[in-house]
Order: sequence, then structure tokens, then C-alpha cells
Amino acid sequence: MAVSASWTEWLQNTSIAVTISEDWFPWVESAHVVFLALVAGTIFMVDTRLLGLTSRHLRFSYLSDRLLPWTWGSFIGAAVTGTMMFIAGATNYTSNAPFLIKMGLLVLAGINMLYFQFVTFRSVEQWDNGRPVPA
Repeated sequence: MAVSASWTEWLQNTSIAVTISEDWFPWVESAHVVFLALVAGTIFMVDTRLLGLTSRHLRFSYLSDRLLPWTWGSFIGAAVTGTMMFIAGATNYTSNAPFLIKMGLLVLAGINMLYFQFVTFRSVEQWDNGRPVPA
């Protein structure tokens, strides 16, 4: 299901989109990849701690307090640079199946993070000091 071509064509032809496309795209794409790597790396460190594979000597709350600000900052950077890349090629992206799948998976990841923050993390005091993490 593609978005209206007129809307995406208008967006792609705005002055900022043309500037990104013609002058900034390699820099924006490079920054996007760096931000994505930071998001993935910090989430990996948190997840391996939750699984009990790494940093078992650290309380989970200690680790998350230090890593999650980096995760969120990097996520914001990835969202900004991703939006910049999107507006530079909107007509191509809205009909691109891998892009649409990626956006769907990002929504699922967001739901997962919200569930963790508002359900699982509420009981962190019970499992923060070496007890098993809730399934």
C-alpha cells in the first residue's frame, strides 16, 4: 500500500529534501548507521545483562541508568537522520517492501520497550540483586 504519489512527490521536492539528496546524503546516511550501531550496542549490553550472560556483578538498575540515556539519545539521532533520508527519497521508500517491514518492526520494538518500562521494570527491586529476571 503506497502513500499518495502527489504527497510524497511534494515532500521529496521541498528545498530541504533536495539539499539532503544532493549535498548531505552520504553524511546523513553515515550518521544514521553510527546511531543505529549505538542503539544496537547499548541494547545488546542491557539484554545480555537481563539474560544473566554478562555484568552479573552489576545491578541491572545501575547498568540501565547508565546505558539507556545513550540508547535513547542514539535512537533520537537515528530517527532524525532516518527522517532526513526518508524525505530525500519519499516516493521510493513508500513503495519499498523492506522499508515498510522495517517500519512495522520498529513499531513492534517500541511496544516491547513500553511493555518493559511500564510492566517488567516496575518490579526491578525484586530481581535487581541477583534474583531471576521475570520471563
